[in-house]
Amino acid sequence: MTIHLGGTTIDCENPRALAEFWAAAMDYKISEDYGGEFVMLLPEGGTLGEVPYLGLQRVPEKRDGKNRAHLDFHTEDRLAEVERLVGLGASVLGEEKMPGLTWSVLADPEGNEFCVASTSG
Repeated sequence: MTIHLGGTTIDCENPRALAEFWAAAMDYKISEDYGGEFVMLLPEGGTLGEVPYLGLQRVPEKRDGKNRAHLDFHTEDRLAEVERLVGLGASVLGEEKMPGLTWSVLADPEGNEFCVASTSG
């Protein structure tokens, strides 16, 4: 195979402002900033090409409707993690449950949805 996942990019209105939220949420750092039009985040010590980045790309339109794709995170303490993320500026949209898995649906400060799940409830 000659390709690999480089990263995931979220379309947004203000990449630099949204980078602050996601860097704090994921304990990442800004790796590259292309004039505020495209910002790449990597984990501390991560190198582009070695680990997938999170990209934030400026687009002229606001998000409309449900995301077609979203980020999923896993944690052992879902409620504590959701509380931490809300403190950073996320908002809780709902909670879902199925046997063996519970997840919270959240939105970042620009309304992009993501989930935080736990197998322990």
